[in-house]
Amino acid sequence: MSMARKGPHVPAAVLFDMDGTLIDSEHLWLMAEQSVMTSLGGEWTDADQAHCLGGPLERVANYMVSSVGSSRSAESVGMDLMDEVEHLMRREPVTWRPGARELLAETVALAVPTALVTASWRRLVQTLHERMSTDIGVDPFTVIVPGDEVARSKPHPDPYLRAAELLSASPRACLAVEDSPTGVSSAVAAGCNVLAVPHLAQAVFDPTVQVVSSLQGRSLESIWDGFTPSR
Repeated sequence: MSMARKGPHVPAAVLFDMDGTLIDSEHLWLMAEQSVMTSLGGEWTDADQAHCLGGPLERVANYMVSSVGSSRSAESVGMDLMDEVEHLMRREPVTWRPGARELLAETVALAVPTALVTASWRRLVQTLHERMSTDIGVDPFTVIVPGDEVARSKPHPDPYLRAAELLSASPRACLAVEDSPTGVSSAVAAGCNVLAVPHLAQAVFDPTVQVVSSLQGRSLESIWDGFTPSR
């Protein structure tokens, strides 16, 4: 005999991207990229930023080096970029994307496991993690999967597969929330249900991806019902 499920209709876990999805940090990346590119003798435009949106760091650094024909290694340029972004993140206030803090807090309140799945390296995540936890009132993440702790970062599926594995959840039972084409591709390839909230770059996404203009006013249950309307 089947029994009706009690309580809210929610995913097994929610996997959040950080930059541009939870935190409005893309302008800090732009400032850092412009600074590093100037030091290389080149110019960094909004189009360059849109092209590299979602990382990972290695791809951005390689793009910079090839764009100006620099003799410096991509690794050293990447470290310069990391240093500059970290400096800006420590100096500037944390700005949440519309509705992101509320959705994250609701997910925590419902005791749904969460993962922070980001192309940013651990040292940058640590810079923001404590400040996000202070704003939420508790550590909102069950696990964190940074870009430098997976064999292949986004757009490969590895980060989201790793997050689901750490949470003992099937990717198909998870909700992934992303803003960039790179991140969306990663989550789709992993088999997650993907909610895209485009920020700086518009794109044509996989038809299985649900696209919204903002997280403002959206509950976890209403989002999840969009993927699984039949209970």
